[in-house]
Amino acid sequence: MEWVRVCTTGELLPGEYQVAWDGDTPIAVINLDGELYAIEDVCTHDGGELTGGVIEGRQIECPRHGARFDIMTGAVLRPPATVPIATFPVRVEDGVVYTRDDRGD
Repeated sequence: MEWVRVCTTGELLPGEYQVAWDGDTPIAVINLDGELYAIEDVCTHDGGELTGGVIEGRQIECPRHGARFDIMTGAVLRPPATVPIATFPVRVEDGVVYTRDDRGD
């Protein structure tokens, strides 16, 4: 599995996110107070994008129906979603942020 370039660290300030694609998987890398986390940018309730939803603390809210997920673990925190979202590794090297879909085929 190869790492996918997301952005530079300067392009991902606290409270912001950037989306990259690993094949057909959209991955949102989110900066929570200087720590970087990567989640699949797909709500498990209806397949809509999570990015664009409100980020509060470690939670992201789906902008379509209000499901909430823990950004660090992927756990469902509020329905209508019942299935957790995927989380992915993040690597920073020479000021560049990388992630990858490590779930395998």
